[in-house]
Amino acid sequence: MLAMPTATLAAPVAPELIAANDSGDTAWILTASALVLLMTLPGLGLFYGGLVRAKNFLSVLLQIGAVASIASVLWIVAGYTLAFGPVSNGFLGGGLNLMLANLGNVRAGLTIPESTFALFQMTFAVITPALMIGAWVDRARFGWVVGFCALWGLVVYAPVAHWVWGGGWLASRFGTLDFAGGIVVHTTAGVSALVVALLLGKRMGWPRTLMLPHAPSLTMAGAALLWVGWFGFNGGSALTATDDASSAIINTHLAASVAALAWLLVEKFSVGKPTSVGWATGAIAGLATITPAAGYVSPAAAILFGLAGAVICYGAIQLVKQRLQIDDSLDVFAVHGVGGIIGSLLLAFALSEAWGGVGYAETMSMGRQVAAQTVGVLVVGLWSAIATAILTLLVGLVFPMRVSEDEEREGLDITSHGERAWEMD
Repeated sequence: MLAMPTATLAAPVAPELIAANDSGDTAWILTASALVLLMTLPGLGLFYGGLVRAKNFLSVLLQIGAVASIASVLWIVAGYTLAFGPVSNGFLGGGLNLMLANLGNVRAGLTIPESTFALFQMTFAVITPALMIGAWVDRARFGWVVGFCALWGLVVYAPVAHWVWGGGWLASRFGTLDFAGGIVVHTTAGVSALVVALLLGKRMGWPRTLMLPHAPSLTMAGAALLWVGWFGFNGGSALTATDDASSAIINTHLAASVAALAWLLVEKFSVGKPTSVGWATGAIAGLATITPAAGYVSPAAAILFGLAGAVICYGAIQLVKQRLQIDDSLDVFAVHGVGGIIGSLLLAFALSEAWGGVGYAETMSMGRQVAAQTVGVLVVGLWSAIATAILTLLVGLVFPMRVSEDEEREGLDITSHGERAWEMD
């Protein structure tokens, strides 16, 4: 069917607005938004779900689904304006864009509609609290999970997004950089997950009882979906359909590939056999590590980011679980938190043109960028820890944090939701 001439379908638009609103860029960011949502639904669900015992599989999927739903609603109501509303004091955005009101035809400084920008950023606000679910699987009460994550998105995530991405004080005063979420997403979620794991306590029987993944095949499938979706996560953060996006995607894929292979090699030497869960975990570690730098560094640097992510995150898992005996069940802090932090700090060096990076801003040098990245990681880590501890306890006054011992023993699928993931005749 022939398309109708556009002149018959819409009122004339000012030439400058037509030039500013680029349809190619808009189409790419809309696609990237779908890819990032794919990471959460179903990627993260399958990745985490395969790692837990069969009796808790549905509870993980439902927690991720509910958190994604409440985070989406709150982002439209208030989260977007807190993170990206007009800058007033550098700590929170103004209230001009409550319920996505007063959005511009084009987001300032970009070539896409502000509604497209708000949609893309919403998918980040969705996946970030969902990442934390891996820290409390098998034992957290559903009501507490939803209530905590709802408040966390407004109290922790939205302010940090403003500080780094929305024109806030970390970016404007210190020059802290974060291309796609090493600080805003992975540091906040990783540190917060560790705090919740400490306050919630260990799973019954852990670490004396082995709690093996019930379906590594699902975990591999989930990791593959996360990997593909990460092209939108990092490539979309260029906010244009240009070389910036393709460079970010190349670096993303390269770091993940290197980290997955390095993790298998470490496993071969440490436990004797490479595993599917190891491949999946290594890939995610590499993806988290390259995220803050994906659009700023060279492919050679991306290889180093992948290696560092695999080796350091592997060591972090041993430290947290074996030496410190903290039951961060699915290693949210050790993989996402540590990966995001390492990548954010390495960025200060990899920006150098000698490393093939994009170079430093006029007022910056390597030393100043190191300081800016360090301040960003420390401030965001501290804020995430303090705010998470307060929110965890406050929500716990309304909704008990943990299920009972009997419920935990029987499994959350049936005791919390009255369903079983797998019915075996």
